[in-house]
Amino acid sequence: MTSHTTHTTTSHTTTSHTTTSHTTIGDGPPVDDELTEVAGTGGQAVRWTVVCPYRRLEPERGVAALVGGEQVAVFRTHDGRVYAIGQRDPVAGAHVMARGIVGSRGEIPTVASPLHKQVYDLRTGDCLDLPGVAVPTYRVRCRDGLVEVAARPPGDT
Repeated sequence: MTSHTTHTTTSHTTTSHTTTSHTTIGDGPPVDDELTEVAGTGGQAVRWTVVCPYRRLEPERGVAALVGGEQVAVFRTHDGRVYAIGQRDPVAGAHVMARGIVGSRGEIPTVASPLHKQVYDLRTGDCLDLPGVAVPTYRVRCRDGLVEVAARPPGDT
C-alpha cells in the first residue's frame, strides 16, 4: 500500500502562467512550467498530494491514487509529461481509467477507457468520441522527484 503525504500551499497569484516551454528537474522529467506553479487560485489554499516518485510512473501507463477524497488516474506519456484525470469512466460508471490505453490522436495525448474504448483528451478531460462527455482533470506538478496532484476546490466539478 502506498502512503500519501499532503502539502498545503497558499497562493495569492491571480493570473495563469501559460508558457509551453519545458523544464527538466535534475535528471527527472520534462515538466511544463505551468505545472510547477500555483497559479490562478484566487488566493485559495491548494492542497497537493504526493502520489509517487516520478521514476515509478512507467511511460504510457497509469496509476490510481486517492487525492482529496477522490479517485484519480495519473498517467505518464511517452514524452515524460504527467497528467491526472478522474478515475471514474463516465460512460460505464466504473473506476477504471488508470487501466486505460495511453496514446495520442495527432498532437493530443489521450487515454482510452479499458471498458468501452471511448478516448479522452488527457489535457482537458473531454471525450473525443462522445461530445458533451468528459472526465475531471487535476493539476499536476513534479517537485523534488515526486509527482503531486492538486485536490480540486470544494464545489468544483
